[in-house]
Amino acid sequence: MFGGQVGSVCVQAAYFVVLARLLGSTQYGILAGATALVSMFTQYSGMGSGFLFLRYVSPDHSKFAEYWGNILLSISLVGGLLIFALHLIGRWAVGEASASVLVLLALGDCLCGQLTAAAAQVFQTFEQMRTTASLNFLTNVMRLALALGIALTMHRATAWTWAVASLGVSLVASLIAVSRVTKLFGFPKFSLKLLFARLGEGAIFAVSGSTTTIYNDVDKVMLGHYGMSAANGVYAMAYRVVNISAMPIGSIHSAAFPRFFREGVKGVGATKPLAEKLLKRTIILGALASAGMLLCAPLIPRIAGHDFSESVSALRWLCLIPVMRCFHLSAGDALAGAGLQRFRLISQFIAAASNFGMNLYLIPHYSWLGAAWASLITDGSLALMNWTILRTFSSRAAQTAIQDQRLEKLAA
Repeated sequence: MFGGQVGSVCVQAAYFVVLARLLGSTQYGILAGATALVSMFTQYSGMGSGFLFLRYVSPDHSKFAEYWGNILLSISLVGGLLIFALHLIGRWAVGEASASVLVLLALGDCLCGQLTAAAAQVFQTFEQMRTTASLNFLTNVMRLALALGIALTMHRATAWTWAVASLGVSLVASLIAVSRVTKLFGFPKFSLKLLFARLGEGAIFAVSGSTTTIYNDVDKVMLGHYGMSAANGVYAMAYRVVNISAMPIGSIHSAAFPRFFREGVKGVGATKPLAEKLLKRTIILGALASAGMLLCAPLIPRIAGHDFSESVSALRWLCLIPVMRCFHLSAGDALAGAGLQRFRLISQFIAAASNFGMNLYLIPHYSWLGAAWASLITDGSLALMNWTILRTFSSRAAQTAIQDQRLEKLAA
């Protein structure tokens, strides 16, 4: 997973440099606003079916067919409804400019992108991390090739042109991913009964994923809503560098996620040590990423173009986010593995709501700088909340175990 993510980092870096030069800060901001709105709803396309697959198929591989069918049903039915809903609210949410590319991006992400991501989770469940990483890497390579092709033939492009081309890439990637799963593991079984039976639990995973996207991307939607397309381009470029820098941390957690569910059968007392073990490793990567962004920020305008000169300051404000993610991801995954996803959801909901509230005031007054302040406060508070919840439940579990031992001794 780490090797695949490192490769993806290099490819994504090249891809976004080419894309930034193709679009410029204003068109890039238009694209960023629409992309951010779509990403806030994308998680609902599958209604958590990919995570349900991880949860129930990791301990029992014989359940593959019915849960793979559940993934395909969820994405097809809910994804279509979401695309229609995004079409209805697009102009109000992100403005006329970003709304023009909204449906194209929604088709690529809510349907095709979610199918590719779900296929990667299937291989993750079976701990075939090489294939999981390859699927993610494949999409990035195809987008880089597409961006280079447009750059060589057109030299300059609009957000709409890129949205059309990107949809084609997403469609091809999803067809490859789904056919690969079917070939290796078998055909799906479709069961509406299972779909409705797991709908509530899947919704918790979906809302959890959505709240993560909300506190990461709502600022870009709001910058687009207020018509600050150039500022949105500056801020989105800096945030993209942050996400790329944090990818190695995410790769470690992706590889460990099935293990959290297996350990979680024993309770939160078994997942907390795993979270602490991962944190000791990821915090080193987070610190290196933060230091690298702080020192290398002046390279952005030289690489992406002078339109993004303000991204230097934006990146320096945001450079601590990878460190904060190390903390809230480790504790959050431990809670999910122990069956306490609803408590992780509560902390994420609080983070998303507070981020939205802060941005309502900060963005109109301070533009992208206000969005950066809100992001730092949000990620820091989420790390604190997740670890507080995890330690609380772990302490209760330890006390319960001690009491049980005492009762057993008395009974003996």
